[in-house]
Amino acid sequence: MSAQDQLSSSDPADWAVASGWQPLVDEFFAGVVGAKLQAFLGERLDAGAVIFPPQPLRALELTPAEDVRVVILGQDPYHGRSQAEGLAFSVAPGVALPPSLRNIFKELQRDLGTPPPQFPNPGGSLVKWATHGVLLLNTCLTVEEAQPASHSGRGWEVLTDAVIRHVSDGAKPVVFMLWGSHAQSKRALIDVKRHKVLMSNHPSPLSALRPPVPFIGCGHFSEARAWREAHQGGG
Repeated sequence: MSAQDQLSSSDPADWAVASGWQPLVDEFFAGVVGAKLQAFLGERLDAGAVIFPPQPLRALELTPAEDVRVVILGQDPYHGRSQAEGLAFSVAPGVALPPSLRNIFKELQRDLGTPPPQFPNPGGSLVKWATHGVLLLNTCLTVEEAQPASHSGRGWEVLTDAVIRHVSDGAKPVVFMLWGSHAQSKRALIDVKRHKVLMSNHPSPLSALRPPVPFIGCGHFSEARAWREAHQGGG
């Protein structure tokens, strides 16, 4: 694994974000929680921990605040080598598709007839989604190799909650896709009268086909498209 595949700096100034997000990011890291998080990341790097992804704020770099049309919430970055690329559910080109992402592509094909992306490129990379207004936001933005949820509760959630509120408070109506109980716990941050909130089970194999709302068959992609055409004037 090359150094480019992992976090090398705990300084937020080294993490690019689109200009519309910068004040929110600056405010977070200027506060107590952000400072503690930055110190924690620095300590773990100094201790030799391998942390993913290399750019924790990449979702905020590729999807400007003013361009957000859809929000898909994940929980934790992938904790395997070369997997996490800073976007929820997305993996770098050429990386084997994780089971949840396979199910996302399966439902997309079932619902809209969209064929799975070519492998190895783009493979499971959702960069194109991100650059077309889909904010692929994990609620925790770093993780240590082979240790899922190892950075949960360290402060990232305060920032990502603020991002969700910022989108909810924005002028444009947006579609929020909340898959699984963790994502659905963020529903309270969203103005459900102004935005479309779609909820189902998580796309992981453990829950994708289970009641009460199986992910496979949920129809969220076609529902989001129809709602956006009606409320955002876009396809």
